[in-house]
Amino acid sequence: MTFDPASRIQDHQAFGEYGEVNPSINDSSTYTFLNSHTMEELFEHEIEGCFLYSRHWNPSNKYLANALAAMEDTESAQVTASGMSAIANTILQLCSQGDEIIASRTIYGGTYALFKNFLPRFGIIVHFVNIHDREQIRAKLSERTRVIYGEAISNPLLEVADIPALAELAHEAGAKLVIDNTFSPMMISPSRLGADVVVHSLTKFINGTSDCVAGAICGPKALINQLSDVNSGAGMLLGPVLDSFRSASILKNMHSLHLRVRQHSHNAMFLAQKLQAHGQRVHYPGLPTHPDHERMTRMMNPGFGYGGMLILNAGDKATASRLMERLQEQKVGYLAVSLGYFKTLFSAPSSSTSSEIPVAERAVMGLGDGMIRLSVGLDQDIQRSWERMAACLREVALMD
Repeated sequence: MTFDPASRIQDHQAFGEYGEVNPSINDSSTYTFLNSHTMEELFEHEIEGCFLYSRHWNPSNKYLANALAAMEDTESAQVTASGMSAIANTILQLCSQGDEIIASRTIYGGTYALFKNFLPRFGIIVHFVNIHDREQIRAKLSERTRVIYGEAISNPLLEVADIPALAELAHEAGAKLVIDNTFSPMMISPSRLGADVVVHSLTKFINGTSDCVAGAICGPKALINQLSDVNSGAGMLLGPVLDSFRSASILKNMHSLHLRVRQHSHNAMFLAQKLQAHGQRVHYPGLPTHPDHERMTRMMNPGFGYGGMLILNAGDKATASRLMERLQEQKVGYLAVSLGYFKTLFSAPSSSTSSEIPVAERAVMGLGDGMIRLSVGLDQDIQRSWERMAACLREVALMD
């Protein structure tokens, strides 16, 4: 049956204390109890509608978490202070000293640094693989494998993970499949394809206004309860608390997410087709020439398009830098990291968001210095944006 995450959000209701159509923002760090027995009981297990301390839970964060669980079709969810904290907390809850992770080599630079440089300090070993090569994954599986980790659409190369195949491999080995769905909210629903846990940087498309940093973990209720356990939960003990005012703001923005995703996708497809027609080296999952086009078409929820992210290969670092500077000067967008904003954002991943990955490894991945990652905005007149972009391409001698 077709899954419609937009309708799930539309049907999700959270009234305010006095019947407000927006739930009340809970501006409190701690909560009072009418009797000591209830406080004591809450330290042992969650009591629905009862709150202890905002590092544990507060109503505003719970409202947002419930909406995210509805969107991702998971039993539960937890919100965090950043996407990286969502990833780190998930891994540290699922893995212990001596455990192993199999991860895609084409992942966000911050995640790569966490896996490559930080986790080994605690005895957690990560094997980086070509996530499309089943035999390479099988060769790394062992009795200590706890997690297979990938991105639904990879950052920055836009590879599309075969989530059902990865889920089969993980579950055969008794491991969990964790999927980062930051690039493809609503477009892909990893939990319905076999993923055990779905993580997000809410900073990006879900919030959509580049005014906060936040993350989310969506998964089974048992895992979310473990994360918030006062004695052993990574979410509780590491303290990545999202401010309640930000939770309320993100929740309101979620109700327009389906409209924004469609417009991002429409505009990115338009630019990708124009760029390709004019001989540019462009990577976009919506193009039939993309190696993972059929895979994404098979997995995606209908009606949301192929996303707002595309890669343009300018050939070398100097040309990429000149082009981005001209694109900003001509008001095509901003030379800035991050993505999902209503304005187009562009950066060179090899010298910014993927700079944590060693040069040799970037070469194996196929990430060149001339590649520009574009997060295409919500432009009303995308034809005008293309005309400005085309003029910039001509100025740097990439187009006749």
